[in-house]
Amino acid sequence: MKIVTSATDLADGCAFVPTMGALHQGHASLFKLAREKSDFVVASIFVNPMQFEDQEEASKYPRTPERDIELAKESGVTHLWLPTYEEIYPEGFAKRSASALGDIYEGASRSGHFDGVVTVVARLFQLVRARIAIFGEKDFQQLTLIRKLVHELNSDIEVISAPTIREADGLAMSSRNVRLDETSRERSLVLYRALTAAAHSSDLDSARTSLLLIAGSQEGFSLDYAEIIDERDFSKAIDTTLNKRAIIAGWLNGVRLIDNMEMKLGDVR
Repeated sequence: MKIVTSATDLADGCAFVPTMGALHQGHASLFKLAREKSDFVVASIFVNPMQFEDQEEASKYPRTPERDIELAKESGVTHLWLPTYEEIYPEGFAKRSASALGDIYEGASRSGHFDGVVTVVARLFQLVRARIAIFGEKDFQQLTLIRKLVHELNSDIEVISAPTIREADGLAMSSRNVRLDETSRERSLVLYRALTAAAHSSDLDSARTSLLLIAGSQEGFSLDYAEIIDERDFSKAIDTTLNKRAIIAGWLNGVRLIDNMEMKLGDVR
């Protein structure tokens, strides 16, 4: 594996996995999928200041450079790119708007977050001559916005989504999980319990009831939102919606957690 600091040293036609570091097995699954798609896998590590509401929040983002290098190497990354701020954001770079979809759910609680996401991803796509880009489904609103971005850019990059990787007890893997203390870690399972209960419901109304009831029942968990949406546009799902997904977010001891799950209501599971 090569460690590079300039995009000019990257391989053309690669499979690309952008990250903010603090890598875990969820990232490893993306790297391995990328390696199945291409002989050249580029992973970037860049903690994007534009997607944080303030620099104090950005400073709390975990950083584990030595472990990141080892995990990337073990997972099939051929080029680990560590860009500088100046390479990503040169003087006069164009800021982008995530539009209306970036202002709801996660966007409503994290002002400017998705503007920062689409801005940095647009810059990364300009710098990396990728054929494929892989993103996890855990950040489903982000994934939807990136698909929209690719369409707006008229880019020929193929965006591939990868399923959420979970701990043995169901908690979605996240770089932020390391900030959970023992009590909060135990309480964090409320997200998975709520989503699972909704997924096992027979109809949409009972799914919403289960989702909200369980999400609101956990001591110490401050619910931000819990809803079942249409995957296409994040409008509230109705009975005839073909592709339903439950989304949930909240805080535990100052740590924000998000999760989602496909809803095939009425299926025998």
